[in-house]
Amino acid sequence: MAAPAEPPRQLLLLKLLPNLVSILALCAGLTAIRYAIAGNFTLAVLLIGVAAALDGLDGRLARMLKSESAIGAELDSLCDFVNFGVTPALVLYLWGLRPETSLGWIAVLVYVVCCMLRLARFNVGSRAPAGEAAEKTSFIGVPSPAGAMLVLSPLYLAFATDRVLTLPAVVVAAWMVGIGALMISRVRTPSLKRITISAEHARYALVGAVVVVAALLTYPWVTLLTLCLVYLAGVLWLAMQSFRKPNST
Repeated sequence: MAAPAEPPRQLLLLKLLPNLVSILALCAGLTAIRYAIAGNFTLAVLLIGVAAALDGLDGRLARMLKSESAIGAELDSLCDFVNFGVTPALVLYLWGLRPETSLGWIAVLVYVVCCMLRLARFNVGSRAPAGEAAEKTSFIGVPSPAGAMLVLSPLYLAFATDRVLTLPAVVVAAWMVGIGALMISRVRTPSLKRITISAEHARYALVGAVVVVAALLTYPWVTLLTLCLVYLAGVLWLAMQSFRKPNST
């Protein structure tokens, strides 16, 4: 007599929420390309920011709901490649690189490939039993979401100054290649989610976060440009710390 068929495995619908958030982030990133083609770069940058916010949410949701899976991890990585590799490169190309079509497209290809290599290295490192010691307090190379926001800095500068300061296409292309190089470099970069503060200073951190959000809503381009400069200053400070350590021994 044939064995009775096993009942289909049940899955709690709520556990699909992290994957849904990843898909929504992908939709935001792809829609940013649509608006960039239409010339609405303000909305394109906003949608990239939405994709970055959703990217920071899906992993936390998966851990909270205990729904982490190999498929979810691969889905998150593929969405990151589109949202923070392909999308910002095309947005910047459509905004300021088309006059230098050949050179600009080479810069786009270099940046996208660097983002792919950065994500591949991160995926391999996350499967390793133990990461590098430096990654306990910082990242190795610029993470792809930070790279996406940094690479758009020439656009922030132009919009913050009402296009008075618009960088030449050659400089924008060189900037894109430079950010791509930082993504695959061995340079230590700040990791905000690993920063700890004293419990008694938590209220100041909350007030500071409110100030940043209010500034983003009121002066978005100046605030984004300032945040990029602060981040690059943090990268420079960590690089200087790394150079000092060998000399101090």
